[in-house]
Amino acid sequence: MGPTLKQSLSMVSRNPVHGPSAFPAWARSVGATLDHHTVQEEKGLSSTEVDSRRKYYGYNELHKEEHDSWWKLIWEQFEDTLVRILLVAAVVSFALAYFEDNPHAEEKSITAYIEPLVILLILAINAIVGVWQESNAENALEALKEMQSEHAKVLRDGLVIPDLPARELVPGDIVEIRVGDKVPADMRLIRLKTSTLRVEQASLTGESVAVLKSTHEVQEDEIELQGKESMVFAGTTVVNGTGVCVVNSIGMQTEIGHIQEQIQAASEEEEDTPLKQKLDQFGQTLTKVIAVICILVWVINYKYFISWEMKDGRPVNITFSFAKATYYFKIAVALAVAAIPEGLPAVITTCLALGTRKMAQKNAIVRKLPSVETLGCTTVICSDKTGTLTTNQMSVVHLVAAGAQPTQLRDFNVTGTTYDPAGGAVQGLPSVLDRNLQTIAEICAINNEGSIALSGNGFKAVGLPTEAALKVLVEKIGVPDNGIRAQVAAKGSPLGFSDWWCGRYEKRATLEFDRMRKSMSVITNAGKGSPNRLLVKGAVENLLDRSNRIQLSDGSIAPLTAQVRDAIQQKLSNMTTRALRCLALAYTDDLGQLAGYDGTEAHPAHKVLMSLDGYANIESNLVFVGMVGLQDPPRPEVKGAIDNCRDAGIRVIVITGDNKDTAEAICKKIGVFGEGESLEGKSFTGREFVDLSYEKRRRVLMDHGLGGRCISRAEPRHKQDIVRMLKEAGEVVAMTGDGVNDAPALKLADIGIAMGIAGTEVAKEASDMVLADDNFSTIVAAVEEGRSIYSNMKAFIRYMISSNIGEVASIFFTAALGLPEILIPVQLLWVNLVTDGPPATALGFNPPDQGIMQKPPRNKDDVLINGWVFFRYLVIGTYVGVATVGIFALWYTEASFLGIDLAGDGHTLVSLHQLMNWDQCHTWEGFKAAPFQAGSTTISFDNPCDYFTVGKVKATTLSLTVLVAIEMLNSFNALSEDGSLVRMPPWVNPWLCIAATGSMLLHFVILYVPFLATIFSIVPLSLNEWLLVLVVSFPVILIDEVLKFVGRRMAAADRAARKKIQ
Repeated sequence: MGPTLKQSLSMVSRNPVHGPSAFPAWARSVGATLDHHTVQEEKGLSSTEVDSRRKYYGYNELHKEEHDSWWKLIWEQFEDTLVRILLVAAVVSFALAYFEDNPHAEEKSITAYIEPLVILLILAINAIVGVWQESNAENALEALKEMQSEHAKVLRDGLVIPDLPARELVPGDIVEIRVGDKVPADMRLIRLKTSTLRVEQASLTGESVAVLKSTHEVQEDEIELQGKESMVFAGTTVVNGTGVCVVNSIGMQTEIGHIQEQIQAASEEEEDTPLKQKLDQFGQTLTKVIAVICILVWVINYKYFISWEMKDGRPVNITFSFAKATYYFKIAVALAVAAIPEGLPAVITTCLALGTRKMAQKNAIVRKLPSVETLGCTTVICSDKTGTLTTNQMSVVHLVAAGAQPTQLRDFNVTGTTYDPAGGAVQGLPSVLDRNLQTIAEICAINNEGSIALSGNGFKAVGLPTEAALKVLVEKIGVPDNGIRAQVAAKGSPLGFSDWWCGRYEKRATLEFDRMRKSMSVITNAGKGSPNRLLVKGAVENLLDRSNRIQLSDGSIAPLTAQVRDAIQQKLSNMTTRALRCLALAYTDDLGQLAGYDGTEAHPAHKVLMSLDGYANIESNLVFVGMVGLQDPPRPEVKGAIDNCRDAGIRVIVITGDNKDTAEAICKKIGVFGEGESLEGKSFTGREFVDLSYEKRRRVLMDHGLGGRCISRAEPRHKQDIVRMLKEAGEVVAMTGDGVNDAPALKLADIGIAMGIAGTEVAKEASDMVLADDNFSTIVAAVEEGRSIYSNMKAFIRYMISSNIGEVASIFFTAALGLPEILIPVQLLWVNLVTDGPPATALGFNPPDQGIMQKPPRNKDDVLINGWVFFRYLVIGTYVGVATVGIFALWYTEASFLGIDLAGDGHTLVSLHQLMNWDQCHTWEGFKAAPFQAGSTTISFDNPCDYFTVGKVKATTLSLTVLVAIEMLNSFNALSEDGSLVRMPPWVNPWLCIAATGSMLLHFVILYVPFLATIFSIVPLSLNEWLLVLVVSFPVILIDEVLKFVGRRMAAADRAARKKIQ
């Protein structure tokens, strides 16, 4: 035997560690366990001993993690590459505006600060939203703490403390638990005060029924939680019986404590979503491109701010103009602002938010926005069985009754998968119940301590789930005749028929279930001087051994011959093959001295009931009545959802704490495995799986050709290992679950999906998404929505990138040609945020592509913009640049274009050479600039050279308007990556038409409202000028249609090549 607790404490004091590993009390006798904890059951611990142990072990509570400070959370919001680029651009822009707008300047203008202030405002909003999400994300651990019991009935110093705060428990405390109690710590059962003790631990282990506990030790130190039958675990609930326990582990050493550690570890392993990874990669690439272009623009214009003369092969008289260097640096910064899609983070957030609303309408509640997109590339769903694929409500699914002849047994299928009495029926039931069916109903109703209660939108079990299921069966069987049926139905009670059967008999004694005889019975009496009858239910083999007769359908009794036993065994074999939990039903009127027992202690026969050892003798000479097969049934819609997953290229792996036979049977029913399919290499217990080598485990999980998988008797660590291995192999993993034991894996998975109705708060808080209806098929609908959202996201990213390339091209051509600054930063910011924003957001409303769920999941490494698409938008962007710069140059150099009069406002025409060398204007002899009309304003010049600065306002307005118009038309191009506007016209997305119209109306507002026109340095346009804008803008549609046609041909050739290879 190992060291006692005192010896362990002594050793630890000499060599401190975090704490000893849990004593394997489940594998030690009651005496050995008490000796280890140096405690007597009759006295409990002394106060002195309690204080000593608390100094070492601390309190029985889960550790509280320190939350990140607000400053740290705020700082984390600026770790995104795009955000950092924006921040640098804002700081530089602000600095340039300050130095330009210093007190010594002749004029001051707030417009110089608009650009950096708007960028900083966007970043502030982004940070606030991010901090809010972060501060609300880590509630799983708090929910875990709520599972802990608050009080316990404890024996100390020989005295009972009825309500000791549970946090004050220490290892070695003697605790009594009874029905309804929440177990306060991990404890070893040392004595039963009732014949049985059952604990509901499904939330911790995944078992579908309450577990019967015993005081007997098991033979293995290392065994899964389900096998530790002598242990009760913190956070679980006692549903039957009373027992005395000794505390074995508290706080973080309990199983719940281990789960908290696993949740924390999983949190540290969280990876960025595929979308964030792509956006970060895009941001890094964008940073490099911006840096190169900015330097290139600055270098191209070096001659304007630095000059020298060559003498003897060396540069002399070097002159440097800081003002002009700063000016061209401003142009480079403007180019950076043009290249950065400022609105992209906001549009992505909006699109994801819209997606969450759509999903909420389909009962999928998204807790973390990025998980919407992650769903679209999910390749594997690791699903818990109990409560996820099944209802977590025991149901009778098969009934075997006696026939007219002893060997003629009748089979009845029972429909319904919940505790709703009206939610199913016994198929093939005769209109008038025969005597055998009546007896089955009597036994199920009377020999039963369970019930059901209405809870929310459904019914839940009160007491043992098995007994609640038998009560529901009685409601489906009914009563002997229609007259009684109508009377009972009129009362409206959900268990009206059960109450009717119970009302016919007086229950005089209950022979409780025990592990040896595996049965339970009640002594009943029908009154009117009739003898007592014993109604029995229990394990089929045990009752069959104690039966010697069988009741036939008409109520007559026949001998239970070897042939009849064989027929019953055959039926039993068929039911156990389906992994049904089978119960036999029997009765006897041969009760000896108990035949007249009146239920009082004064009766002479009462002493017979005082010992459990005599119960098996009382339950003998039985009349066999029938059998029922129970199951935690699969949800009816799950099979179709599994088929949809298969069509979509998504694999399903079932990971459950339930036993192997039950798990395999459910997997066959829902289509994870085919009927008759060999399960070799596909179904394992958690221990069998762990015992495989790493390579074999990886092969089991990753061999797509083998289809589904099932891992049963799984513990939390098994689930995490599986999720981790799948992620390491490049899979995008969704994990579903409802129990506490699922929380670490939910946290670790790419997307954790919790059940909203049956799920624990721990599971919900650890998840990314909650299913409001606990419906597995909702996941498939959510995956479809996720794919659609990603497709739409690509559409607006393509749109925004192509638009930004056009802006970059405009500034680049302006700098390269030496033209006056065409677009100022505040105008570019207006285009990026306000004008582009609504159409980009509206692209999120694109209808999903046909057959989107017949395509395999996209690879999470797929790029947002491939080479061909980038080339396309490079062509489009180049045209945008040419059009924007071209219309500027046209206004200065041409009197008309394609018959459109451009000189009607009276402005002075110059040559292209003059325009490209406008900074030399002061050297031009005789140059004069005539006044011209802009709306109702006449623009004139004291200095003719102001024509290229102040006077460019009309040309700038034309360029800005062309840029806006082209981008509105380009948003229609983005409706489909390769689909023609002829096949997919703009009105398939009415929101896009509204958004584009709205953006143009906003542009009209800043053009024709004088105050706003002044801020943006623009003027109203005439009808002729609007006509010119349309002529220059429309070709973007034609160019992209040609490029889409080429793209379709390339895609068709690629598909044909792949088909030929296949």
